[in-house]
Amino acid sequence: MPVLLRTTRAVPPSPAWGRWAAVWGTGAELDPVRRMTGEAEALAAAFPAAAADWYGLARQMSGMAGVSELGHMPSVAPNASDFGLMLTWAKVVAGWAAAPDRVLVVCDDPWMFRYLATQPGVSAGRPPGLILPRLGMALRGLAARAGVAVRVARAALALRSQRAQAATGGAALLVYGHPGSNAQGGDAYFGPLMAEFPRLGRALHVDCMVERARSLAADGRSFSLHAFGCLGFAFTLPFARWRAPQVLRDGPYGWLIRRAEAREGATGTAAMVRWQIHCQSRWLEACRPRVVAWPWENHGWERAFVRAARTRGVATIGYQHSVVGAQKNISARGLADPERSLPDVIVANGPSGRDQLEESGVPAARLRLGGTLRFKAQVAVRHDPAGPVFLAVPFDRIVAAQMVEAARPLTAGGLTFLVKDHPLHPFAFTESPGVTRTTVQLEHQPGVRAVVFAATTVGLEAALAGLPTARFLPRGCIALDILPKEVRVPAIGAERLGDLLELPQSPAPVAWDVIFALPNMELWRSLLGDRP
Repeated sequence: MPVLLRTTRAVPPSPAWGRWAAVWGTGAELDPVRRMTGEAEALAAAFPAAAADWYGLARQMSGMAGVSELGHMPSVAPNASDFGLMLTWAKVVAGWAAAPDRVLVVCDDPWMFRYLATQPGVSAGRPPGLILPRLGMALRGLAARAGVAVRVARAALALRSQRAQAATGGAALLVYGHPGSNAQGGDAYFGPLMAEFPRLGRALHVDCMVERARSLAADGRSFSLHAFGCLGFAFTLPFARWRAPQVLRDGPYGWLIRRAEAREGATGTAAMVRWQIHCQSRWLEACRPRVVAWPWENHGWERAFVRAARTRGVATIGYQHSVVGAQKNISARGLADPERSLPDVIVANGPSGRDQLEESGVPAARLRLGGTLRFKAQVAVRHDPAGPVFLAVPFDRIVAAQMVEAARPLTAGGLTFLVKDHPLHPFAFTESPGVTRTTVQLEHQPGVRAVVFAATTVGLEAALAGLPTARFLPRGCIALDILPKEVRVPAIGAERLGDLLELPQSPAPVAWDVIFALPNMELWRSLLGDRP
């Protein structure tokens, strides 16, 4: 058999295999010289096929109460669920199994090990124990959900008075408590809409902390959805979990589905989602807003919101506030019931996003071109061949750490790196000669040699500005490709990063207005029904 599947405690003697690889989450420490090369590129290449399988499974769970609404795996959220990564690993291992060279694959995940063991060309050893991991995750999840119940009950009590600021029968935004929003008419997702439309209300998602909600509510028309929560319901939350239908749990992907259930069940996520659904439904029932718009990301709570709004005659507007990208779930591919679960209108921020949404199955009749309320027109940054490399790291700390570590050895050749982390997720790392932190955004840099990014729109801004730009591919995991189809830049792992930065090339030019459109305030006025 070309693939030997073992745990780290049962690695066979080295003459039995040629190269080795460790599945995500496995801490194997074998000969680094014999580690599989091109792993990052192989995972990136296999992800689209894995995503297609994932969408197919999601369609089978779509619309199931307590399943697709509460889970990240059933709603195909690749930035929150690693189900797609496990499917991708399986496809990469299948490719190695079909090749002539014998590869050692080390895996300590009990569910993933059992799934890989069923695949052709894999010779598996004894699997890791399953009982203790399942029990540990179950207990941890129960404790996490109990903690959520206490926190949201306190928030409901603390913010109860904000119900008075929720207007009846009007137009409202439903947004997260972004630190870029304020009580003076600015919103991080909807830009100037609050200032442009003085009668527009703002409902704050339950992930918005109490003090932040109080700060934003100082405008007299923002309010937390916590205010509509029932205390009695809060104490049902420790039991909130999702479970796939038995036919899927017993099917060919059963081990991976059970893994996703266990991993998500070890957190408080389902409890928070259930509380959000509860609070938003009570708000809709109590206030019957005429129309609600929100930054649409196709999560389970959003689908529940659409269905609840429709039964109450509330119009729904999903705003494509960010980029689409081929690997994000802003689409209809995972929905068996798109007509029922998609917003009445989806406002795209540019021609590219509109076209991609239509290609993904969103009915053209529901799409509007509203322009971007978040991104500025063309960023002007000077290309300086002697300048530093701008390293735009994502909120994922593991990917960010790989990017920084890939940069360190390249400083020996004279390269310098500026590390800019995600504004909402600061990344701690040890600075070293040639690898330093910057708090200055790309648009304010005096000049850069190139931009290397992963899963952040800084890469899009750099490419549109004509700067040499590369997408970093991490080893072992996936950093989502957020670029629209019109923008093409090299995608490379750490092994090839130095070669690319020696002679960085600018991407083919793409006009800013191909990706983004200027804000169409008349469209927003017509959708929100706001007239002087």
